[in-house]
Amino acid sequence: MNNHEVLEKFTVAISISESPDMSALGLSEGHLQDAMGEVARHLLALGAQLVYGGDLRTGGFSQILFELVARHRRDADDDKGSGVLNYLPWPSHCAYAIADLEVLIADLAGSAELVFLDLSGTAMTMAERRFSPAQQPNASQWLEGLTSMREKILATSHARIVLGGRVDGYRGVMPGIAEESLLAIENAQPIYILGGFGGCARDIAETLGLVPAWPGQLRVWEGRAEFEKFTVEQLNNGLDMKENVLLARTPHLDQAIMLILRGIMQLVNTGKI
Repeated sequence: MNNHEVLEKFTVAISISESPDMSALGLSEGHLQDAMGEVARHLLALGAQLVYGGDLRTGGFSQILFELVARHRRDADDDKGSGVLNYLPWPSHCAYAIADLEVLIADLAGSAELVFLDLSGTAMTMAERRFSPAQQPNASQWLEGLTSMREKILATSHARIVLGGRVDGYRGVMPGIAEESLLAIENAQPIYILGGFGGCARDIAETLGLVPAWPGQLRVWEGRAEFEKFTVEQLNNGLDMKENVLLARTPHLDQAIMLILRGIMQLVNTGKI
């Protein structure tokens, strides 16, 4: 087995969104994008498939991930097909005309695969999507569609990496990274929490006792108290307490990536995933 095959059958879900703490940490959104890119690049180099639940915004994290995978495929001369699955919840794609979606699918061929979900989280064929006229989603559809998408990703991935994350303005039952992290922990899916970019990921790490509290008042968001019932051991990620503390606190991306890969390989080598 060569290095490229080590994680060939391994699927990693990436949870990332804008962090409200970047400027306070002396960072920019570009640092968060670079972090996602480097994490993804190392996983792709080991043969892993990436899973992301995103939208179709120009310049969003989905587009950045697509461009990264396309570059990786060119550099590696890889013909194994798409390196990333992007699950789109019903509210994210229902407003698009089918012709626009077909153009996007063609543009991404070979580097990424879009999976269109209905409101219950079931994958739709393009024939099925074609019979659904464009429509604007309402608030209840956002709630149901986002949760069902996150449950779908949980069922189709082996581990999850979380970083950044907004804590307000969300359309689901709680911040997206919070719901995705909560599902992972509740279902014993290995999860790696990078708190060095602040945001929801750091708040979760703080609640778990991995990082010290921010100065001032505790930041409150829907669902945060749910994490109080868990321990670090329930991250189930192949890392010990000291390593998880370091992963949650380090501002150094190389160190974070080393810890993620160490944990994953520990799980692989012990047959736990």
